[in-house]
Amino acid sequence: MMSNKVEICGVNTSKLPVLTNEEMMKLFKHIHAGDMEARQTFIQGNLRLVLSVIQRFNNRGENLDDLFQVGCIGLIKAIDNFDTSHNVRFSTYAVPMIIGEIRRYLRDNNPIRVSRSLRDIAYQAMQMREQMTNHNAKEPTVTEIAKALDLPKEDVVFALASIQDPISLFEPIYQDDGDAIFVMDQVKDDTHKDEDWLENIALDEAMKKLNDREKLILTLRFFEGRTQMEVADEIGISQAQVSRLEKAALVHMRKHI
Repeated sequence: MMSNKVEICGVNTSKLPVLTNEEMMKLFKHIHAGDMEARQTFIQGNLRLVLSVIQRFNNRGENLDDLFQVGCIGLIKAIDNFDTSHNVRFSTYAVPMIIGEIRRYLRDNNPIRVSRSLRDIAYQAMQMREQMTNHNAKEPTVTEIAKALDLPKEDVVFALASIQDPISLFEPIYQDDGDAIFVMDQVKDDTHKDEDWLENIALDEAMKKLNDREKLILTLRFFEGRTQMEVADEIGISQAQVSRLEKAALVHMRKHI
């Protein structure tokens, strides 16, 4: 269970009711007739659905109470827009609505601020992608989306990229026997040139304390800007081994600087 938490927003999640599909269809008849009590019963009977969805976002560091409330907004929107004549289960329709509402909340509260015009283009592009996917049974290209919106392709690409969640440089992308390889290990830097000659002398002296393979790895990584994968290919070992040797060599060098 998420964070071992039973109560969210004052709701005891362990005691939430679950409605069958038949029960939901009967309640919908009353809801469409304006029965608010039936509406409330329907919402209560689908809160577990909201809980199951917000678990997908549990690693974002967001407050669970906030995500739960936003998910409930998506649930209510799904109830208001669900068409019982389409012969589709409510959960099938509601889950994308709940996910969409949570993603919209996360984007709007992203610490990296994106202009309203860019967000609007991005939302239009996502809606158009969903419509075209449903209509054509395949996902459209960015070019097709841009043409449908009558916008330059570059604007659509830029808008969609602007609302992507940022990735930490310390995000692990590979794990081998406890030695993680992070995003920063894959970043190549062709622009940074160290002009401080005193620091170069200290580095040169520390490099002399390393064996030939450690020197080669650090030279390729930090003086030639190679990625760990490129270094691994050149000297004929695995990327995980490069990572281990690199970290050990840096620790050794720090003792002499």
